[in-house]
Amino acid sequence: MNENNPIVRHVFTADPTVLEHQGIVYLYTGHDDPPSGLEQYTMNDWLCFSSADLVHWNAHPSPLAATDYTWASGDAFASKIIYHNKRFYFFTAVSHKRIPGKAIGVATSESPIGPFRDAKGKALITGDMLPVVAEEKSNFDPSVIIDDDGRGYLFWGHGRCFYTQLSENLLEVEDEIRQVQLPRFQEGAHVYKRGEHYYLMYGYGSPERVAYAMSDDIHGPWKFAGIVNELAGNCETNRPATLDFKGNSYFFYHNGALPNGGSHRRSVCVDVMYYNDDGTIKKVVMSSEGIEPREEPEK
Repeated sequence: MNENNPIVRHVFTADPTVLEHQGIVYLYTGHDDPPSGLEQYTMNDWLCFSSADLVHWNAHPSPLAATDYTWASGDAFASKIIYHNKRFYFFTAVSHKRIPGKAIGVATSESPIGPFRDAKGKALITGDMLPVVAEEKSNFDPSVIIDDDGRGYLFWGHGRCFYTQLSENLLEVEDEIRQVQLPRFQEGAHVYKRGEHYYLMYGYGSPERVAYAMSDDIHGPWKFAGIVNELAGNCETNRPATLDFKGNSYFFYHNGALPNGGSHRRSVCVDVMYYNDDGTIKKVVMSSEGIEPREEPEK
């Protein structure tokens, strides 16, 4: 039996974000890289991989480092990639040099493999912009959705889930920052739309399971819909990503399954995800088999 999970084995990866472009899937991850024997989050850059079948993955040069933002001091935390107006937008969480706490930056590229460059020259979101007193980790884990009317929305947070509307070029905050009330929201927001339903996945509790809420409108109300993915064993965190590709739905996540892996040395995995007729999601069971190669029909 094949063991295709984790899908990257030569380096530790975390916090997946993924998109399909011209028939190729591009996966962007954090890069866990603590010195031997040190148990702490050490993440300096993001990694990029591509695949035509979700089984065989090609590694590309790092598309962006945290210190490529001149205003950032480091820490390449969770990210979100989208394609919009013929450009790739990479929303990333980093530590700010001057404003306390984490901040969200945005970098752009005309190529899915980068290199990405700071699109603003300053942060998109900082702690002093929030409607509540910011904590160190308040600006974690950005997720962006382009709604059917072309408007972009940013979701993010730690302990509290925030969201706001973005400008047409996705580089400015267009509206007030609001909160989404979600049970046991920890971090790891992932928002998307499928059919008529909006989905908001997130890390639930600590250690984190992945839960989700559903809505018929991007502004809510959001109804809690249950657990998607259980605890990842020896890893305290999780951060989901989803993809519809070649007729199937897929769930990307991370765990500590590689040798010497754990909460600070994580690895990205992918399994098939199934929906019920009412749009709710069937629980995803983590597997070592992952995605099996499929034979393409003869032309």
